[in-house]
Amino acid sequence: MLRGTKIGLRARHESDVPVLHAELYDDVATRSRADSRPWRPVSPGTEASPFAVTEPDDDAAPFAVVALDNDELAGAAGLWGIDTHNRIAHLGLSLRPGFRGRGLAVDIVEVLCAYGFTVRGLHRLQLETLADNTAMIRAASRAGFVQEGRLRRAAWVNGEFVDEVIFGLLAEDWNPGAHERP
Repeated sequence: MLRGTKIGLRARHESDVPVLHAELYDDVATRSRADSRPWRPVSPGTEASPFAVTEPDDDAAPFAVVALDNDELAGAAGLWGIDTHNRIAHLGLSLRPGFRGRGLAVDIVEVLCAYGFTVRGLHRLQLETLADNTAMIRAASRAGFVQEGRLRRAAWVNGEFVDEVIFGLLAEDWNPGAHERP
């Protein structure tokens, strides 16, 4: 398990899938804000579930997020679109409703950065989020990510176009644990 100060990242277990699917995928309004693809009904026990346990893959590193204080499943996170030639990847996370607002996101981002930069040897991590997702923007900024751009009205979300923002962090600019300092 990869450990932060509040969370751990581990491989997903089959027992995680129904919980993550019910709380993170079947919440259509929230899922529509978290994924650029349109929501569609998917059964949790199928390979089509975004939380299905799969074989290791060079293109993605999906994790289950667990709270270290009680080992409870807190959400999902990972690197995706891993490009080993250019040494870049995208970063994403999603927390179960009961775990939001606890300050876990910045710890998750930090642990994903440690994994991407020190374990996978990546050069750049990038994340995209909706411009009104203040929690993700705050977590990315606290972890050292820099806003690099804004895509005006680029995302179709719940019946309207909204702006997306792009954040990036280079390995040489990464400062592990900086968010914990006074």
